[in-house]
Amino acid sequence: MTLALHSPQLMNDIISVDNAPWDVALLSDFGKYIRGMKKIEEAGVTKQAEADAILKDFEESLPIRQFLLTNLIRPKGEDKQKFRVPLGTLGTSLNHLGDFPFKNPDAARFEKRALFVRGTQSKYIPDEALPVIGKFFPRFELADIDSGHWIIAEKPEDFRRVVVEFLQPAE
Repeated sequence: MTLALHSPQLMNDIISVDNAPWDVALLSDFGKYIRGMKKIEEAGVTKQAEADAILKDFEESLPIRQFLLTNLIRPKGEDKQKFRVPLGTLGTSLNHLGDFPFKNPDAARFEKRALFVRGTQSKYIPDEALPVIGKFFPRFELADIDSGHWIIAEKPEDFRRVVVEFLQPAE
């Protein structure tokens, strides 16, 4: 969203997944996930299954664990796996991760198509956010999926379907 509003000439259409253009406090789960990811790195895991076993103590949902573990990589020439994003940096950034840099929809607007995919069991795009979305993204479409915040992990086929539908050329 930020890139679309800052440099709309670089974008055609955008898809926002369970995020709205306003400041929001993150759920406490994010800190828990960082703690689990740090524990994985400290353990020096060499296999994804080892990382998943550790992460089970921090998240019971397999799809969410699998999503978080997509960021686990094995650096070239190393046996141990680590996360792509430095966890210390991510952890210290959590307080501002939900901030949105644009505050005035009259100063920045994305006039091209935008799809906002909302998890109906998530708090990140409440109904009261829809007018704000409409001001920043006047051509937005909303797709509701019966899931929590981790839509892509929880309902991948539903997500794929709404995205493909959105990206189909107009007839």
